[in-house]
Amino acid sequence: MGLTLLVILVVGGIAAIVLAVHLTGGSRTARLADAAQARARFAEDFPDHAVRAVRLAGDGETAFLALGDGRTGIVQAFGDRFLTRVLAARDIAGLEKPDAVTVSVRLRDFTWTGGRFRFADPAEADAVSAALDGLRSAEMRTA
Repeated sequence: MGLTLLVILVVGGIAAIVLAVHLTGGSRTARLADAAQARARFAEDFPDHAVRAVRLAGDGETAFLALGDGRTGIVQAFGDRFLTRVLAARDIAGLEKPDAVTVSVRLRDFTWTGGRFRFADPAEADAVSAALDGLRSAEMRTA
């Protein structure tokens, strides 16, 4: 088999696989429709945590959940699935609020380092920022 034919077959095969993955939904991105979906998705992984409030980021990919024990839960779209976790004070490496509707969080976990989250309402951004800052303050008081 000639080199040219081999290159054509390899490129064609890769293109066919990419197209098949796309057509079967592999390139679909998950979205949170509303607070109820975020609450339900979080409950699948953490059924014993009481959720007091849900705050959705404006892009529909992230929800921050105020938990009954004072911690914060997160539901984050990751491809076509959701990543969920409960944050403790030790998880937060940095917290900034660069403008009225944006909260920037850096986490110590190398598997998910955080991100910048924009909210539709400044009050929602303030509430998330205050909750995360409260986590850090609580650890400083107990240390």
